[in-house]
Order: sequence, then structure tokens, then C-alpha cells
Amino acid sequence: MSTGIAVLNFGEPSEPDRDAVVDYLERIFLANMEIEGETTPEAARERAHSLAERRVPALIEEYEAIGGSPLNAHAETQAERLESELVARGHDVTTYNGFQFTEPFVEDAATAAAEDGVSNVIGLPLYPLCGPSTTVQALEDLSAAVDDLDWSPEYHEITGWHTHSAYLRLRADAIRDTLEQNGLELGADTRLVFSAHGTPQYYLEEGSRYAQYVDEYAEIVNRMLGDPGYELGYQNHENRDVEWTEPDVESVVENLDAERVVVDPVSFMHEQSETLSELDLELREEAEERGLGFFRVPVPYDDDRFIELLADLVEPFVADFDPEYYGFQSCTCRDSPNAMCLNARRNEPARNE
Repeated sequence: MSTGIAVLNFGEPSEPDRDAVVDYLERIFLANMEIEGETTPEAARERAHSLAERRVPALIEEYEAIGGSPLNAHAETQAERLESELVARGHDVTTYNGFQFTEPFVEDAATAAAEDGVSNVIGLPLYPLCGPSTTVQALEDLSAAVDDLDWSPEYHEITGWHTHSAYLRLRADAIRDTLEQNGLELGADTRLVFSAHGTPQYYLEEGSRYAQYVDEYAEIVNRMLGDPGYELGYQNHENRDVEWTEPDVESVVENLDAERVVVDPVSFMHEQSETLSELDLELREEAEERGLGFFRVPVPYDDDRFIELLADLVEPFVADFDPEYYGFQSCTCRDSPNAMCLNARRNEPARNE
């Protein structure tokens, strides 16, 4: 059985081209229009365009400051290396990149897999922490694209996997490496701050466990580091009049009683504008204005262990053995019989013995 793995990512313009950035922002705002309440399709498109025009100058400035976003290039390399790893393990697989908001889109990945005649499709979002506008939406787009084609492959989806032991060790080791390379030790003078991508409170009120997953990640990694303590903040994008996750990471850093701060970008698996600009430039500037030494943990996007982890995640669905052997259960975040994750067992209601 030939397998196509749709490696799904957010996507981001690689260059500060205004038209490309406006299109990208419009797609994002339109896809998340539900957080602003009911509206007509025409009004939603107008609102998305208005929001994009408001946001585009600052985002282009960010892209220019960092020399363009490497997100898509990093994602493409990860997909290529995942394919090579699985082929080396003896599996007949092809990987296809699908980005939610830039080309090649998620539907392009599905179309390419169909044209290649693969008989087994696996949707693998590269978002460790399952969220509604990332993991769930990307898989909804893939499922819809497959359904729209004259094609009926075997179909699987992988959702949350932030509790995988190899992933947690990878992230903890990245923090240790940063400490060692800079001669630092976490404690009263050097504080660890986890910086997670923010999300509108709307999604949490609708039942998303994203904030719970962020808390879990931070607590487990902290324990793996020997329990030095930590602070947690969110990178919010308040482009709309809606409430976002709290506290903002800027407020966390502003109120630190320390001499240095070490920032770990939670859930990011590529370097991109949110790490290279929002953290390395903007947050660094705020920290240094307060007299804090600033150190940011690099995203281990090219670590060999990460590629092996991705291969381990998809291998049960490629090799056709029971995914429960690897701890997978039916997903509780995405309502689909095809979706499985590593979080479901912990989210089941407690049973009376």
C-alpha cells in the first residue's frame, strides 16, 4: 500500500511582498471570522480585507527586519527528511506539503496525492499542541479536499502529540543547551519564561483545551529540568476587539524580578516571524530596556530526533498495526472517526471503580 503523508503547516510569506502579505492575512482573518459573531459572506470578506490592510504595514516591517520568513523552507525540509526516514525504515511513502494560508495549500497536497494514486493518506499537522484554528482547521481542510476529489483512499488523521516523551525531551534539551552555551543556571536571578502562541478566549469558551495543553507542556518540561520554576505568557495578536489568552508574555517579562530571562517558544516547530521578530527583536528590546539579559531558546526544527519523532508518530498508520500500541486513542478535540491523538485517554471522564 502506497502512503501519502500530508504534512500540514500554517504557512507564511517568505518575502515582504505587499500583495502576498495582504492575501495571506485576508485568508487568516476570513478563516477565523466566527470569533466576531454571525455575519454574511460578503461582510466577512470586507471585514477580512479591512483587518488585513490594518495589519500589513507592521507585518511587512517584521519580514524586512528578519530578512523574510524561513517557515515554509523549514517545513519543506522537514517533510523531505520525514519521507527519507520512513523510506529508510522500509515504507513506501511520499510526503506532501500543505499550508493553511500560503501556497501550496492544503487542498494542493490532497490533489497531488490523488494524482500520484496513493492508497493511504495520513494528515500530520506539525502543531504539537492541538488547537482549533491550527490542528483542527488544517485537518478539516484536508478532509474536505479529499472528499471533493474522485478518490477514496484509506484515511487517517493525527492530532495532538505534545505529551510524546521524545518531544518533551527534545524541548527540555534545547533549553539545557541554551543554558550551557551561555553559562547560565536557572534560579532567582535567571528565570525561565515559556512563551506560547496566544488564542482568542472564544475558542477556550467553546471547549478547546489548548490552554490546558500549554500548561501541561510547561509543567512537564519544568519538571524535566529539575523543577527550577517558570513563568508562562502568551504571544497575542490583538487585531480584533476580542479577548485573548492571558497573561501577555510582555507583561510577564515586564514584571520579572530577575537579572536575566530565558525564553522558550512553546509549540513552535519552525523559526518564523513570531520567533525571529516578536521574540528576538520586540521582546528582547523590552527586556533589555528593563536591564534584563535576554536569551531565547532556538526551535529544534532541524534536530534529527524531531524527524525520528515524526516518523514514529505516523509509523503505525503506515505499517498498518494498531496505533494503540503507541498510545493513540480516538481524538476528543476533533470530532472525526479518522482522528487519533496522544491526549484522549487523559481527557476521558473519570470512571467509578
